[in-house]
Amino acid sequence: MAKLNIIYFSGTGNTEQMATYIEEGAKSAGVEVEMISVDSADENSVEADFLAFGSPATGSEEVAPEIADFVESVKDKLKGKKIGVFGSYDWGEGDWLSMWIQDLDKEDISVVGEGCMVNLSPDDDEKVEACKEYGKAIVS
Repeated sequence: MAKLNIIYFSGTGNTEQMATYIEEGAKSAGVEVEMISVDSADENSVEADFLAFGSPATGSEEVAPEIADFVESVKDKLKGKKIGVFGSYDWGEGDWLSMWIQDLDKEDISVVGEGCMVNLSPDDDEKVEACKEYGKAIVS
C-alpha cells in the first residue's frame, strides 16, 4: 500500500488540525498515512511514496524555522517525490506559502498544486473540505 507521511510544525494547533483533515482525505483514497511532528522527524521520515509538509506562517509571512530547517536538511531526498505543502496564517495575504513553493521549485522539488492554506483554523466546512481534497490530490 502506498504511504503518505505528513510532517508538520504547529504552534497553536491550527496546522496540526489541517494535517488531520489532509490525513482523512488521503486515507479515503486508500493510502496509509503517518502524521509526524517535525520534532520527531528524521531523515527516514521522508522515506514514503508521498510527503506533505505543514507550517504556520511566522514572523513576516515566513515558514516556521522548524520546518524550513528540516526540509533544507532532506531536500536531496525530495526530488522526484510528490510533495504537498500546507499551513495556516493569521494576518497578511498568505504570500509565505507561494514563496515557499517557489523556493522548493528552485531546488527542483515539485509541489502539488498551489498548496493548501487556511486563515486561522480549519473551522468551517469549506476549509475542512479544502484540506481533505488536498490530501486526495497529493496521493492521486
